Amino acid sequence: MNTKKLILTAFVLVVMVQWYVPARMILDQEMALRYGKEYKFRTAPVDPNDPFRGKYITLAYRDTRFPVPAGEHWRRGEDIYVTLTTDKEGFATISGVSKKKPASGMDFVKAQVGFVAMDSIQAILVEYPFNRFYMEESKAPRAERIYNESRNDTTRKTFALVSIRGSKAVLKDVLIDGVSIKELSEGQGK
Repeated sequence: MNTKKLILTAFVLVVMVQWYVPARMILDQEMALRYGKEYKFRTAPVDPNDPFRGKYITLAYRDTRFPVPAGEHWRRGEDIYVTLTTDKEGFATISGVSKKKPASGMDFVKAQVGFVAMDSIQAILVEYPFNRFYMEESKAPRAERIYNESRNDTTRKTFALVSIRGSKAVLKDVLIDGVSIKELSEGQGK
């Protein structure tokens, strides 16, 4: 009888843990979306997409290069913390990069070193974790065409709207001249 109670207790515990982990992940995302500070990240052109990777838009960002002190060792793929600020137009800019988590109260994103440049000054290229914008399967091809056209048109403002709370960053939307890519792909935008 005790063995049955022990097995039942263990089973219930395992089920609770299996529900807790995804629920916590969803809650973290929702908290970032609701209470996080929004940043607009300017996008930049990228190489053509692999058609086998799924229904999403691949995003790349401008202004990802940041000078770092000479002599410091940085490795590609290394986790880093990027502190952010906004420029006069309201777009996100990098104010600092560190291997250590910044003090609370600062806006930052956990990212990775994408590349280490060793030309006239040592700099790193930041690789943000929000580089894919998933869409409904039927709308993704049209949205990708619209997005690719806008990135190459310097008169248009194309940016990703990212909500940041703590170190949690959630990609909310991609906007072209202030209109959601979702609306544009449905033919509702400009």
